[in-house]
Amino acid sequence: MHSNSDDEQLPDPRDSVRRERREDAVAGFLKQTPVIYQHDIDLHPKAAAWAAREATAPVSLFLTGAIGVGKTHTAWQATRGWIGEYIATTGRQPSVETWRSTALFDALRPDSRDYDGRVLTAQLQRADLLYIDDLAAARVSPGGWTQERLYELFDERYINRRPVLITCDVLPSQTEHIVGERVQSRLREMFRGGVALLEGNDRRAGGAQ
Repeated sequence: MHSNSDDEQLPDPRDSVRRERREDAVAGFLKQTPVIYQHDIDLHPKAAAWAAREATAPVSLFLTGAIGVGKTHTAWQATRGWIGEYIATTGRQPSVETWRSTALFDALRPDSRDYDGRVLTAQLQRADLLYIDDLAAARVSPGGWTQERLYELFDERYINRRPVLITCDVLPSQTEHIVGERVQSRLREMFRGGVALLEGNDRRAGGAQ
């Protein structure tokens, strides 16, 4: 005779496995996070909704605001949340690419010694999440090679609705001089409804005399 009533259900062992996988993935990404951004802060509501993968949240997120208001810190923390929710939803650990814009633009140059531009572009096209930090800090390489690679990258992610997270001091509509007209057009569409303006004082100046 069974001791459990018909209404009682045994826990699904897959839930435990998924929870453990989620915790391990978030902890692993936390170790990759720069130390200064590892502690939690209050997230902008739009960033929090994006990280929680809420049904009404945008697919991609563009964090903008003045220097020092916490865009990068917000991005790292939101990405950790996004990873956890992705695993909770799919049961699969996502591939996440995190790049500072200056390093990315250098890596995409045809004369890069450390990367094959086409191989890297394909890798970034396929990633489940692409995070590019401080987009406005990058400078376009002569000859337009960087913008061509960026077009291939963003066009692929655009047509397949793969999420992108960008921090930048200016709005998507003001990035043409950095990424080119064709990429800017896609950015405006990708981040429609997904632009979060962070406001406040420069946090880095808090202890300055």
